[in-house]
Amino acid sequence: MKQFLEIAGFIALVQGVAGLLHEFTDVHWGLVQKLGFLDGYEIYASVALLVLSFALFAAAQSRKSG
Repeated sequence: MKQFLEIAGFIALVQGVAGLLHEFTDVHWGLVQKLGFLDGYEIYASVALLVLSFALFAAAQSRKSG
């Protein structure tokens, strides 16, 4: 379970950073900008993904290994 939380946190971190990079530097990769229902809210969704990633990392640290 700990490893799953760490992997999910890493994916959320990468997608959040990619979304912010897309908004500020026009780099065209990541999932956030491809979802149509987030049109106009990409920055908020990217920041939410970053917060989610830190929460997942914290949850993974509170778990025992295994």
